[in-house]
Amino acid sequence: QVQLVESGGGLVQAGGSLRLSCAASGRAFSSRGLGWFRQAPGKEREFVASISWSGTSTVYADSVKGRFTISRDNGENTVSLQMNNLKPEDTAVYYCAAQRLLYGLASTQKSGYDYWGQGTQVTVSS
Repeated sequence: QVQLVESGGGLVQAGGSLRLSCAASGRAFSSRGLGWFRQAPGKEREFVASISWSGTSTVYADSVKGRFTISRDNGENTVSLQMNNLKPEDTAVYYCAAQRLLYGLASTQKSGYDYWGQGTQVTVSS
């Protein structure tokens, strides 16, 4: 079992930056692929970024590529999402997620993740 707790959300003006963090507890954190997803009001939860268990492979949604950076610290059991040049359309609840499968490729699909945090709100004003 893995527990995930996000932090770092808030209100920021367009063009600003935020850094989200997700602290994990439980078994084998360093062996699991991790992802960030977001859900805006009235919309489906969508993929934002993922990172492999080793940290050597990352994938980004086209909408955030070049602006967001995912990273992990296996010593601290954390995964972070640095968000720069934020836009109003980035407004959503952001969730971190972890895979049950060990040493797998991190997925871009919601179904590829078994553990989810409670989410943190990010609001970008224009």
